[in-house]
Amino acid sequence: MNKIFLFFLFISTISFAQIKENVDLSNPNTTIYTHLYYLQSDSYNPQKSATTIFGFKGEEAQEIAIKLKKILDGRGLKVDFNKIPTTVDSTSIDGANKYVLFPFQMPEIYIEKIGKNWYYSKETIGNVNQLYSKVYPWHTDKLQQMIPEFGHKTYFNIELWQYTGFVILLICCFLLFYVLHKIIYFLLRKIQFWIVHYKNQNINAALKKLSRPITLLLLLWFVRLLLPSLFLPLDINNKLFLALNIMVTVFWIYVFLKLVKVAMSIYAQYAETTESKLDDQLIPVLNNFLSGLVVFLGFLKLLTLFGVDPVTVVAGASIGGIAVALASQDTVKNLIGTIMIFVDKPFHIGDWIEAGTVAGTVEKVGFRSTRVRAADTSIFQIPNSTLSEMVVNNMGLRAYRRYKTNLGIRYDTPPELIDAFAQGVRKIIDLHPDTRSDAFNVEFAGFGDSALLILLNVYFVQLDWNIEQSSKHSLHIEILKLAKNLGVEFAFPSSTLMIEQFPEKNGITNKYNTEEKRIQQIIDNIKKNTEL
Repeated sequence: MNKIFLFFLFISTISFAQIKENVDLSNPNTTIYTHLYYLQSDSYNPQKSATTIFGFKGEEAQEIAIKLKKILDGRGLKVDFNKIPTTVDSTSIDGANKYVLFPFQMPEIYIEKIGKNWYYSKETIGNVNQLYSKVYPWHTDKLQQMIPEFGHKTYFNIELWQYTGFVILLICCFLLFYVLHKIIYFLLRKIQFWIVHYKNQNINAALKKLSRPITLLLLLWFVRLLLPSLFLPLDINNKLFLALNIMVTVFWIYVFLKLVKVAMSIYAQYAETTESKLDDQLIPVLNNFLSGLVVFLGFLKLLTLFGVDPVTVVAGASIGGIAVALASQDTVKNLIGTIMIFVDKPFHIGDWIEAGTVAGTVEKVGFRSTRVRAADTSIFQIPNSTLSEMVVNNMGLRAYRRYKTNLGIRYDTPPELIDAFAQGVRKIIDLHPDTRSDAFNVEFAGFGDSALLILLNVYFVQLDWNIEQSSKHSLHIEILKLAKNLGVEFAFPSSTLMIEQFPEKNGITNKYNTEEKRIQQIIDNIKKNTEL
């Protein structure tokens, strides 16, 4: 009896020694290789695989090792041994002796150095059951028991029941799409009315397009949840999950682009209620900026799906951004100038401005420059960095349009007619519908080189340049009619040679009618004869 006991003890000792001899746990690479290699079908040895589980032995350690592999397989996480360090001392970002297999997809699973060897961490072992339940729903085990024997027939390394389950999953997705699409569109409309209490065709169309990718995102989440239940091979799971993650990222990009469009539609509706036209111009600028930001962040996310470290990508993008900024300082300055224009709002779209030698109507404020159309319809493109530093005279912000000129009449005009002419012009301005009747000046201002100067200082109430010219036209016509009726003549640059003594010749003198009654009658009839 003792000999038999010693024989079995010897055999078990030899077996244990062989396991220890063939297992290498000296670095992260060999530890993970030991765990996964000895759970493959052609090299299946769960005892050796279980040596990577610290603190557990026997069947309990084997069960933990098998569950860890199933968790990785269920999520399609394929280990790339070329990226796993082979050094004995490998430190993580926080300085600890540990290595995370998939830091972005499943950071809960990692190994750490205990003593001289590397094992799966205590936290990983403690969370195995929770992770397994998260990857494989409650019905997975029951589903395995319900599969008949013929369902396990294999075709191209995939069992028949797995083909059937995949087809059923696709059919369920098609049916759920039509139901969820209507529900999500209904909920989005409710949210819209809760935020803004009005209907808008552009917003409705955008919401209808937005409901589709949201529905597809929910269906993808549904597929990701149930796909591990099919227990597909790791290579197939890896490709399927990669495709699903790419589709999820693309749909999220689409969702956020549509959200930007909806937000811009709401902002456009608000901008229409404001007096400022610069708000309207801000819409395409904001739309382009936010859309570009969404696409850029989505592109970074897509790179991480192919194993690119996002920190490296962001760092590279930052360095590249600095290089581009240094190479295109003018562009950066123009962008800052654009921001300052939208913040300070020195002018609005449609305002007539004077900036340096440029005078015209502001038509567009872009990322880089502002477009100004001059009176001769020519276009000026002013860099925003330059425009933000210039002295801008915004004619569009004036309360009134001032018009100042001098009316030059002949030097030989009698004082009575000068006073009557000034009085008549004042009455014309007072009755004109486009001028301020409480603020104007019509006075005998002085003596010019070839004329007596009558100052005309008037304010037009219409700010539009075209209307101002029309108002000037009607005002000038009435002044000419007044001068004709009074007999007042306008001077022009001339030189008069006075010859006091010349045989049989008389000097050139105009005969003015200064009859007081006639002058008063003309002044009184201004209102009657003026057609404004």
